[in-house]
Amino acid sequence: MKRVRFRDSAGNVRGGRWTVENGEELVTAAAGPYGRISFGDEKFAPDDVEILPPCEPTKIVCVGLNYADHAAERDADVPDRPLLFLKPPNTVTSHNKEVTLPADKARIDYEAELAVVIGERCKGVSADEAMDYVSGFTCLNDLSNRDDQEVEQNWVRGKAFDDAAPIGPLVSTPEHVPEDATIECRVNGEVKQQSSRDQFIFSVPELIEEITTYMTLVPGDVISTGTPAGVGPLADGDEVEVEIEGVGTLRNTVRIP
Repeated sequence: MKRVRFRDSAGNVRGGRWTVENGEELVTAAAGPYGRISFGDEKFAPDDVEILPPCEPTKIVCVGLNYADHAAERDADVPDRPLLFLKPPNTVTSHNKEVTLPADKARIDYEAELAVVIGERCKGVSADEAMDYVSGFTCLNDLSNRDDQEVEQNWVRGKAFDDAAPIGPLVSTPEHVPEDATIECRVNGEVKQQSSRDQFIFSVPELIEEITTYMTLVPGDVISTGTPAGVGPLADGDEVEVEIEGVGTLRNTVRIP
């Protein structure tokens, strides 16, 4: 199942399924003219509604350096346990939204990531049981202010600014996302990052086990699993797309004041 949150023309916030005309579930959110959002017996064209973030996290737990090639490009050692940091709710923004980045920064990077959406409250979960608590997967762009990230320890300025976590457009249940699902980032149509979920240093179950050793996750919380090599800077007016096999394409434009 592929679930989407949206606001209809009357201003009502709804949750539905994103399907194609013959009722088959979409593999991509870029469905073209035949895509339909279903809410009960009602059907909506995606372009006629406002796509909202697919969940409302109390926190986003992000994983640093979860691909060996990204660790290499950052001139960092491969970690022996997951490197974790947090993004708060103010960072969340949705598909097709213009993202306003901090002004007067030399470099703010895109980072395409597979995001895990938690479906049930969990604490102290083993890796063997971890997927029982997962609602599904979505796309996330871990926008990163390198100017401040490089000179602070807790990365608040570097990672937690407004709109720093575009997410969506939908949540795809785990059976639709292959273990070797491709992860790709494009800027203005040019491929910048391309990798696969099977290149993770720490798997999704391992991440859930580690994170829930220290904190409780609640429904709607998100784990962003790290980015592959190829990160790079954004410029005013850029269009960024994060596409994940089995989920779809998250698209945002960038404004730098």
